Amino acid sequence: MDWIVAPDHDGRALADVLPSLLGAMGVAGFVDTIGFPTCRTAAVLLVDGLGHDLLREHAADAPFMASLLTSPPLKAGFPTTTVTSLTSLGTGRCAGEHGVVGYTFAEPSGGLLHPLSWGTHGTTGNRRSLLEQWPPEQAQPTATVLERAAAAGVDVRTAVPREFRGTGLTRAALRGGEFRGVSALGDLAAELLAALGAGGPALCYGYHGHLDLLGHVHGPGSLPWRLQLTQIDRLVVTLAEHLPPSAVLAVVADHGMVAVDPADAFDADTDPALRAGVRLLGGEPRARQVYVEPGALVDVQATWSETIGDRGVVITGQQAIDDGWFGPVVGDGVRGRIGDVLAIMRDSAVIRSAVEPGESALRGHHGSLTSAEQLVPVLVLGG
Repeated sequence: MDWIVAPDHDGRALADVLPSLLGAMGVAGFVDTIGFPTCRTAAVLLVDGLGHDLLREHAADAPFMASLLTSPPLKAGFPTTTVTSLTSLGTGRCAGEHGVVGYTFAEPSGGLLHPLSWGTHGTTGNRRSLLEQWPPEQAQPTATVLERAAAAGVDVRTAVPREFRGTGLTRAALRGGEFRGVSALGDLAAELLAALGAGGPALCYGYHGHLDLLGHVHGPGSLPWRLQLTQIDRLVVTLAEHLPPSAVLAVVADHGMVAVDPADAFDADTDPALRAGVRLLGGEPRARQVYVEPGALVDVQATWSETIGDRGVVITGQQAIDDGWFGPVVGDGVRGRIGDVLAIMRDSAVIRSAVEPGESALRGHHGSLTSAEQLVPVLVLGG
């Protein structure tokens, strides 16, 4: 399994970004394990889907950001999916502690939670909200880094699309500080610069999601994706040109992405071998979490391993926990959210499901542990 880039916990992961910036600001209780310059104010711009390998391969489309590739990449964690990565960033903890363990995962009532909507997973007409039945603050009760920073006297702000206000994922991963809803690149840049120019200690988190969107729809490396990357490069140039003294901006990502081949796909709904003994199918096409019927674990793992062959790796959830994929700690309340069997795909392979017609039709995916999905850049300006 030499293609697997497993998470490690050496202080240079996505979960370490916000604590490290606060450490560089000298805020008590935080330590800089990444090595940011000393600063008074700091901001993180997270570009959804901007993998380290993708930025390096398309340096001509983003020459300024590519010129900042001077530090080793960070590891996103597992699975390499937005909901997990944003919660890792926001809490400073790995999935085994914060509990948002995948794109979809088992929830207490016996179904699957879709954290982006904080509702049950299924076809659109069958989904129902779980905001009251399983509140985000209950599912993820640990204080976020933003809450801890605000309690320490830091001026904390989040500059994210205004429709994210009050969503389940925002409440679970990024609660704390002042919400500053934005609509486009212009007000995103303005909010980041306003926080960076604040008089006292300030921390701002900003999010841009369109590169990931175009990567999913058209494929990473496609012309629409490359043109979007160029626009983001210009955004970072603008931020650099207006960066105040004693301020640090860190540009990071939540995961990378790979282009998928529709011919290189398994169908979990029509293949009898992939249905036998399966109670729930969670995760996403590149990283499936399989919840099995009682007593079916050995048979399901063996059958999935034989069916998928060398196009991926199939292990038990317990083995993934033992190997540290979900972090050094997996809480008692989190273990049941992790699949009994995990199917992690390599190259361009995916496992589709008719329950996810939109996701299954996408041209770009992530979630697995290839370097293209696991490694994310950390681009540092200022200080």
